[in-house]
Amino acid sequence: MKNFSHHIIPDNTNIREALVSLNGIHDTFLLLFVIDSECKMIGTITDGDIRRALISGATMEDSVTIGMYQSFRFIQQKAFSLQQFKNYKEEGINLLPILDDENKIIGIKNLKELKSLLPIDVVIMAGGEGQRLRPLTEKTPKPLLKVGDKPIIEHNIDRLVKFGVQNIYITLRYLGQQIEDYFGDGSKNNTSIKYVTEIEKLGTFGAVGLCAEFQNDVVLVMNSDLLTNIDYDDFYTNFVETEADMLIAAVPYAVKVPYAVLEIENSRVKRFAEKPTYTYHSNAGIYLIKKDLLDRINGREMYDATDFMQSLINENRNVQTYPLLEYWLDIGKHDDFRKAQEAIKHMKL
Repeated sequence: MKNFSHHIIPDNTNIREALVSLNGIHDTFLLLFVIDSECKMIGTITDGDIRRALISGATMEDSVTIGMYQSFRFIQQKAFSLQQFKNYKEEGINLLPILDDENKIIGIKNLKELKSLLPIDVVIMAGGEGQRLRPLTEKTPKPLLKVGDKPIIEHNIDRLVKFGVQNIYITLRYLGQQIEDYFGDGSKNNTSIKYVTEIEKLGTFGAVGLCAEFQNDVVLVMNSDLLTNIDYDDFYTNFVETEADMLIAAVPYAVKVPYAVLEIENSRVKRFAEKPTYTYHSNAGIYLIKKDLLDRINGREMYDATDFMQSLINENRNVQTYPLLEYWLDIGKHDDFRKAQEAIKHMKL
């Protein structure tokens, strides 16, 4: 994760020292966050605040608390709305502190780099062997095959980070150590990544049960081999507005029938349609799920996404679909891989 610790100063810092700190900041945000002796945030200060304090009679040896701004903007870790985040962006706020329940800084976000700040954890399923992409996957796991200038899975991670995702699990099996070596703890991608490894094959969803702990109440589960520019903010908003237990991203798939289709009842033609087009919705491999529902996956036996969906449907849970109208490609075969190489030249992820 990007380190903003140089923006934090204690409240016993004097104005002269604060100016030195501001002068030493090498990014574009000349702003300091002031914390007290208990590490609780109590204010912010800029060179403009200091200038006004000096004009009002403060000296260089006075505490920065004389000139600090106390009605600062912040987000409470587990008590904020996406609208609040959007309002801060519209106000032109650049650096935004994330505070815990005791008002201690647990993170600082650069709002200029973020599209949203989604309160979700993510599980990326990356254990497959990619057999249909042999020989490309004989020595390289499919998620690390490059599309353009970086691996498939990295495109997904970097896009999730733009939407404020901070906690990611990656499930591993085939050549999984290569993926772990590539990303490490996730800091180079400005996120936190943990890994779980399937010893035996657990199906398309079983490894989710190996993830020990989620920080948020909603979890996004997705396949690692997708190339998509899905709007995760709209996806999450739809999840909330429909009060879904599970939201499934679905890709519209049109089938054109080149003949007249007859609707028959007891051999009698009731009606017909001339060369109709039927639209179906295919599972895109991207899901939002209430965290508590994942407890049914124990991580010890085969469990597919279809098993999970069916269990919720059988219980009459609220399983909703989300029409994915943006670009989406499941990179499963060589033709798909070639399409991805061409598509990435024209996509803004």
